[in-house]
Amino acid sequence: MDQQILQIDSADWHVSHPNQTWISALEAGKLLYFPKLTFKLTPEERRFLTPAVLDPKSRNISLNADGELKGALGDAAEQVALAEMVGRFRMQAQDLIASLLPAYSEIVRLAPTSFRPMQVETRAQSWRADDKRMHVDAFPSRPNYGERILRVFANLNPDGEARVWRVGEPFEDVAKRFLPKAKAYSRWQAQVLKALHITKSLRSEYDHLMLQLHDGMKSDLAYQSNGPQVTMPFAAGSVWVCFSDQTPHAVMSGQYMMEQTLHLPPTKQYDPSASPLAILTRLTGRNLI
Repeated sequence: MDQQILQIDSADWHVSHPNQTWISALEAGKLLYFPKLTFKLTPEERRFLTPAVLDPKSRNISLNADGELKGALGDAAEQVALAEMVGRFRMQAQDLIASLLPAYSEIVRLAPTSFRPMQVETRAQSWRADDKRMHVDAFPSRPNYGERILRVFANLNPDGEARVWRVGEPFEDVAKRFLPKAKAYSRWQAQVLKALHITKSLRSEYDHLMLQLHDGMKSDLAYQSNGPQVTMPFAAGSVWVCFSDQTPHAVMSGQYMMEQTLHLPPTKQYDPSASPLAILTRLTGRNLI
């Protein structure tokens, strides 16, 4: 398996000289790791490094594009301070992407920013929702027609604990492995799902196949154990970036993380032929959206 993790020694959220090698690696599904890049908390903000800030009804704390904080406990002043912390990470993550990938800067669509204070190992989930199993991101209720999922992560752990991932093989290898096992797409079933409001819009064949890859990977215990993969501990105080719809990954352990998602039309990449949509279209020989 080719090296799937590229280390970059920059310690600045604004990358002064974009590097085509980094851009090509990211768009090929590789992960960019910044071990010296840190999201710095103020002394006052360190009080938020506790699971007690999370509403038990929520999985994560999130800040939407309008500045609305969701999933957090605490009085109004506490929530304002927490929103400011999450919002500052959002701005730094945007600056990183705009400087690293300048062609994206006017194109990406901002998704909510999340703060994840819970310990990964203690989460109880179904096999399909269990992110400790290797997968590529795909969402049953939200068809996206090939729109890319670009994510910036930061490990905030105050005790020096790494956030440990497993990172898998190139996306095309995953597709070749699991597409032959995929169930055939049914447009009428997609229409029923939309009519019942199970999906927010009509599920395309692309979205169907991405879900088949997601579920196929997670349900194959032999692949989970023996498939091509490396274990990667992301150090406390580090940052990493990947297209999570393309980079096979599993989150094994860790606590206290920031995450920013940005969406990008696949046709607006530096190399549109590297997108999962283009790869699946080529492998199936069909128009999938």
